[in-house]
Amino acid sequence: MSPTPTGQKTDLRALLVLTIGAAAIGFAPIFVRLTETGPGAAGFWRLLFALPWLLMLAFRPGRQTEGAIPWRWTGLAGVFFAADLLCWHYGVHYTSVTNATVLTNLTPVVVTLAAWVFFRERPRALFLAGLALALAGAMTMAFSKSGAQGLNPPLGDLLSMVTAFWYGGYFIAMGRARRDADATRVMLVSTAIGAPLLLVAALALREDLWPDSAAGWAACAALGIVHVVGQGAIAWALGRLPTALASVVVFVQPVVAAGLGWLFFHEPIGVIQGLGGAIALIGVAVAQRAAARRTTSAETGAATA
Repeated sequence: MSPTPTGQKTDLRALLVLTIGAAAIGFAPIFVRLTETGPGAAGFWRLLFALPWLLMLAFRPGRQTEGAIPWRWTGLAGVFFAADLLCWHYGVHYTSVTNATVLTNLTPVVVTLAAWVFFRERPRALFLAGLALALAGAMTMAFSKSGAQGLNPPLGDLLSMVTAFWYGGYFIAMGRARRDADATRVMLVSTAIGAPLLLVAALALREDLWPDSAAGWAACAALGIVHVVGQGAIAWALGRLPTALASVVVFVQPVVAAGLGWLFFHEPIGVIQGLGGAIALIGVAVAQRAAARRTTSAETGAATA
């Protein structure tokens, strides 16, 4: 069974894996733009191409499993992630890559409040300060850019903000599922649940389902790899880190996405936007420091009790 993150020392290896996973996800909006399909269809192909990799990882020879799959939390993770991809891919379609990724990463607000209200995981004041700093940097990145970028920036920005709620639900459900089962099997089941939901959504919205060229298919396949590497790393780390801390570390995503948006789609990064990215990363560091202090205090209290 995976160790419960509550009250345990911050796992530096898990932090590193989580950061790498978040950076990998920063490539996702680039590939979404290159799939030559509708936004929902791009999400479907992302999950479909990920399934063979997840199957091989879940059933590789000599692999030991960890506990039974918690179907309720895993199922919720699949539903939340399908809704997350649908809204986010439409956000990428209508607004800039940076705006879509930054506004999606308002997730920590949702996760922290939900963990506080429903699971009594009260955050430290320093953690909230780091969260506020990270959000301020993220918002600076988003709103320092020209509103003329994208087909319909206001709609794209709105959809990206809505995505934060779905992604927050995914984080909470995945974190709970990871307490009882290993990351690969939870990822496999949640991905298998999300894929048909996105296919139904793409058909209902009458999207272009098939890529028009080999480059489009390559982008779809690349999305599958990003899903396995990025979300797989995040799911693994969620079993070893506090949910609120993990949700803040993923602020690495918009920084990576901003750079790739500039490189591939000539979306400029101004001085103010670059400053916002730096502030967001400082906020991440502050939140990490707060989580480390909290776990150290818990261990000290237990030792002297």
